[in-house]
Amino acid sequence: MIYDKIKALAAERGISIYRIERDLGISNGVISKWNMSKPVVHTLKLVADYLKVPLEKLLEEET
Repeated sequence: MIYDKIKALAAERGISIYRIERDLGISNGVISKWNMSKPVVHTLKLVADYLKVPLEKLLEEET
């Protein structure tokens, strides 16, 4: 799930989800909803860039 991947990557970097949302100007709580809904591609790209990972890393399926 996208949120779980973002949460894990953020934790590795010592960054909270709240900080990502605040720094990017995303509404509070939006990222946490991404396991249940699909994010807007532009916003997901902003998060990927912020975490310095390719967008594909957030989208790839876990096996």
